[in-house]
Amino acid sequence: MPPPTAVGLGANRRLFVLLILLNAFVGATVGSERTLVPLLGEQVFLLGSSAAVLSFVATFGLAKAITNLLAGSWAASAGRRRVLLAGWVVGLPVPFILMFAPAPHWWLVLAANVLLGVNQGLCWSMTVLMKVDLAGERRRGLAVGLNEFSGYVAVGLAAFLTAVLADAYGLRPIPFLVAAAAVVAGLLLTVTLVPETKGLVSGGPSLRPLAALREFSRRRQLLLLNQAGLVNNFNDGVAWGLFPLFFSTAVPDPARLGLLVAAYPLTWGITQLATGALSDQVGRKGLIGTGLVLQGAALASIVTARGFEAWLGAMLMLGVGTAMVYPTLLSAVGDAVRPGERAAALGVYRFWRDLGFFVGAVSAGILADVLAFGGSRTAGIAGAILVTAMVTLGSGLLAGMGLREPSRPGGAVRG
Repeated sequence: MPPPTAVGLGANRRLFVLLILLNAFVGATVGSERTLVPLLGEQVFLLGSSAAVLSFVATFGLAKAITNLLAGSWAASAGRRRVLLAGWVVGLPVPFILMFAPAPHWWLVLAANVLLGVNQGLCWSMTVLMKVDLAGERRRGLAVGLNEFSGYVAVGLAAFLTAVLADAYGLRPIPFLVAAAAVVAGLLLTVTLVPETKGLVSGGPSLRPLAALREFSRRRQLLLLNQAGLVNNFNDGVAWGLFPLFFSTAVPDPARLGLLVAAYPLTWGITQLATGALSDQVGRKGLIGTGLVLQGAALASIVTARGFEAWLGAMLMLGVGTAMVYPTLLSAVGDAVRPGERAAALGVYRFWRDLGFFVGAVSAGILADVLAFGGSRTAGIAGAILVTAMVTLGSGLLAGMGLREPSRPGGAVRG
């Protein structure tokens, strides 16, 4: 496919659709872990501590956060396509390590999740950045919404499919073939069809990663957006690591458990197809603040609800809240910087956002162990989820009070 020469979704529709498909493969790669790896830690590697089980989320989040920071500056200098290719290559070993890592060597799973974090940091960063390059200023929210739609629908579908496969064939190795197929397909499509999009944006100051971190962390608008992103992924890390354990005692059927786990990213993915474009019309602030508050209420409902149907409703509510927040935050970061700064600023935002996986996994794992009253692991997990709900509510109130809107949809906010 030839390199694009003009900005606009109409002029670049074939490449845009290809990038949507590619991000679906990125999402399927990580979605294959959503249901299985917490259960793998508990049932195969016999980890009795919630903190130990969540260590795979922590290593993933830390690796992804650091990679996001580096990817933005790397993309600004070397180009988007090279970074995307590197991400697929790093992700190739991940499903095979998860298939065959022998107990008790949990460190191999942690190593695989470091590679997965690098894969996601490079590939997901580039697919969203390339779409923003193609879409231009006024369609930024739509572009981000479509990117996150494809990625998180694939996360949910992969989570459900791997649960069904695990029910039929066991936790390993068959279910992880989903991730293997996604990585190979993504690499082949990138090698053969994806051109460079860097030429569509005007040049700007090329900041080194640490300089970019200082610059794009201290501006007031970006500070508020960064904290909201961190808290969003704080609760997503808790959902990834603790929900399968929390639900598994009451929902022993793997297919129903997979449906519960998948309902959240599926709802998130589908709904943000609308919320990304909506933020271009109604603004970013209201969606971000309200979405975080809705997330907090949903997390609290998961602890207080009883039964499959009530939990499913809470997971759907959590997905809607996240859809209001996730693409809108990315678009708001684009509003807050000049086009030439966008790659580095998005990298910094994604550093803070995905550091939330690490912070959430470590703190929630420790909390769950400390709060395991009378040896009840489920009670400890419920307590950790409830604390996460309160943190999320606080973040939503802070964002709602402090954020400013751009002067026009797709326009810029400075400061």
